[in-house]
Amino acid sequence: MQAAQHGRFADPAVEARFQETARTLRLPFVRIYGVLFMLVALAYSIANPVFLQARDSAHIAVLLGATLLLAGAYVAVTFWPRYIEQPALDFAALLGISLLVGLVNVILTEELIELDDDLHAVGAINRLAISAFAAVALAGRPRLFLLWVALECSVFLATVMPLQDHGAGFWYAILSYVSGALVMIAINFAIDRSSRGAFALSEALEAERAKSEELVYNMLPPAAVERIRDGRMVADSYADASVIFIDMVGFTKLAQRVSPGHLVELLNAFFNHADRCAAEHGVEKVKTIGDAYLAIAGGNITSGNSADTAIAFARAVLAGVSELKAVAGTEVGLRVGIHSGPVVGGVIGATRMAYDYWGETVNMAARLEGTAPVGGIAISESTWLRAKNRGEFGPQHVEMLKGVGETSVYHAAPAAPAPETLPEINWVA
Repeated sequence: MQAAQHGRFADPAVEARFQETARTLRLPFVRIYGVLFMLVALAYSIANPVFLQARDSAHIAVLLGATLLLAGAYVAVTFWPRYIEQPALDFAALLGISLLVGLVNVILTEELIELDDDLHAVGAINRLAISAFAAVALAGRPRLFLLWVALECSVFLATVMPLQDHGAGFWYAILSYVSGALVMIAINFAIDRSSRGAFALSEALEAERAKSEELVYNMLPPAAVERIRDGRMVADSYADASVIFIDMVGFTKLAQRVSPGHLVELLNAFFNHADRCAAEHGVEKVKTIGDAYLAIAGGNITSGNSADTAIAFARAVLAGVSELKAVAGTEVGLRVGIHSGPVVGGVIGATRMAYDYWGETVNMAARLEGTAPVGGIAISESTWLRAKNRGEFGPQHVEMLKGVGETSVYHAAPAAPAPETLPEINWVA
């Protein structure tokens, strides 16, 4: 967030948001001030017949009636949906009210003065009260408020100078009016700066909150985040999901022969490519385990046919092996294992939280990966039965899986034979 420059934010979009937010927050106070002013004007109209002559009382009644109508219209227009976008409405309404109050002051003063004693300038006090109103209503628009003060001052002088004796009382009144106007300008400036500072801080905090929120939602599903915030346990069961386990061939030996920087670069390229494929195919990334990538179709992200989605995702990842070769500078092989069945998902622990999946289906996918050809896919019988395009896979054969026993497996061989081992490379370890 950039600091405000010359009273305005450098970014027009930020300035527009500030103006909308500030005027929206001041709206209740503007309405309260408007209603209070109407009550004061009404009190004057009730008291005037008691103290004033009939002719002046009728004249003031007309002026106060116009003031009430204008103030009422001003309050009413604040309920217009587009009022927030129109600060000129405040400018015009308050200037009109100031003019009417000035005329009322002239008549009231003429009623109160004694012979050869001119006191018209005392109306400066009442006008400054309206200036205070304007200082708040036009906060955030210092130039507009300065223009308002200049015009209001001109109206005051034009009203008073022809009637007021230019003696000591007149100059003291002018001094009071000018000093009061300067105070109102300072108040307007202070409100503007403080509200801009608060808005800038709020924008910065909101940006940080959005980053934190994005980070949290990047690690956890939205539904899980809501439950954690409510203090509830996150535990889910999925009856028909397909787990995908992708591993890099020969990674352990490769790690012994290349520099850490090149190794991290290769893994980053692999995982970023897998992340893009997952986003494109509606597959949920679960986690990375060393050089392995674990994902699931049909978990938190719904899938019409989890087996078909998982297979399409696996093929997309394998299709990007050429990119990994360019990063590695040598042959890179991937193997994929997919198994479909029930899984349990949830969040465990209070630190470094992540949404994970457990169950035999996850273990089975990891075991199947080890039987796949380099650059190929191994799927279980349950995945094969769910898949629509089974012709891509070869005939059924039985594999002995550790901890599982004899299992029916189907292989999809790579498009072109890939080496079983990685050749020597020229990187400096």
